[in-house]
Amino acid sequence: MQPIRSDSQTHMETRSNELQTAIQAAQAAGAITLEKFGVLSQSDIKGKDFKDFVTEVDKACEAAISSIITERFPDDNMLCEEGTVVKGTSERTWIVDPLDGTLNFIHSFPVFSISIALKDSNNELCTGVVFQPVLQELFTAERGCGAYLNGKKISVSNRSEKESFLIATGIPFTEYHYIDSYFGVLKEIIHDCAGIRRAGSAAIDLAYTACGRFDGFWEYKLCPWDYSAGVLLVREAGGMVTDFTGNEDVFQRNSIIAGNRISHPLLLEKALKHFSAQTVS
Repeated sequence: MQPIRSDSQTHMETRSNELQTAIQAAQAAGAITLEKFGVLSQSDIKGKDFKDFVTEVDKACEAAISSIITERFPDDNMLCEEGTVVKGTSERTWIVDPLDGTLNFIHSFPVFSISIALKDSNNELCTGVVFQPVLQELFTAERGCGAYLNGKKISVSNRSEKESFLIATGIPFTEYHYIDSYFGVLKEIIHDCAGIRRAGSAAIDLAYTACGRFDGFWEYKLCPWDYSAGVLLVREAGGMVTDFTGNEDVFQRNSIIAGNRISHPLLLEKALKHFSAQTVS
């Protein structure tokens, strides 16, 4: 009789070279963050934009990640938050956030992650990794292969009663022209659902939605490195992800609504009500 194989064993053995590389890169960056967490000096922190910061750790993580990926896949393109851009000859693009939750990291708030995704030659997400170093939680996904947390298959929540939903979001802190629309949605969610959480890392919010800790997530004005890996995680975990207009191509508007078959339509309805087409363009 053949021994019964677990999902974890099978997943570990069937990881593509791309996923293995993304995992290695994320874990290398994670090791860098843990070495510096809680011991940053003021000289390590620079202003990048209004209320936006970058640290020497962000840069070191990005350098480690880009080095590992370009060594394995020198023909691929790369787009990273802190400015590393590689123009390769292939039609594939790696999208990297070397430290998602930089402000948390600066304040020694232990909620931050590394996010790495790959878009294929058809411009579709095919590989995604979100690594939370403090908890040593590794979220992985490949298109058509499911989503996993530390090698165990995950799925979005099966809750159907909105009064039990725990919803994640991000609060506007630099742009204010849409703040009334945002609070219009927030007010209705507070009324309908059990609770709201604002962790400060969209990659973690999406990963937690993928594994059912959150029932849904919504945020406006994100960048591709914030959400690319998380979008694939949620979809491979059986969830739904669109922009605020209901379009599945989230790269057109950079607004995200993610959830299960009940929470996603609920959040989308509220976004359509409060955000005009002009606002989300």
